[in-house]
Amino acid sequence: MKKRFWFVVGMITLFMFSAACAPTRLEMDYGTSAKLSKFNQIVNPEAAKNLETVTGFDGGAAKGTMDKYQKDFEKCQPPPTYTLSIGSLGK
Repeated sequence: MKKRFWFVVGMITLFMFSAACAPTRLEMDYGTSAKLSKFNQIVNPEAAKNLETVTGFDGGAAKGTMDKYQKDFEKCQPPPTYTLSIGSLGK
């Protein structure tokens, strides 16, 4: 009976060690989400071959948009400060 018990314990231990060394699904899919997000952000991979001029956004509007974009980074607003008053001391 003792031999059978230790045999079963040994087999369970061997199974646990072999299962721990097996590759997990996480290891097999490592980096897939980064690759998928990169591919999903590329709308038209052939866009670099298109040398036609872009129409629909005049120069004045584009300059105004870029100026506003740059100005947003020049001055940062300080983070708001909050005070919490609980009761009063001395009264």
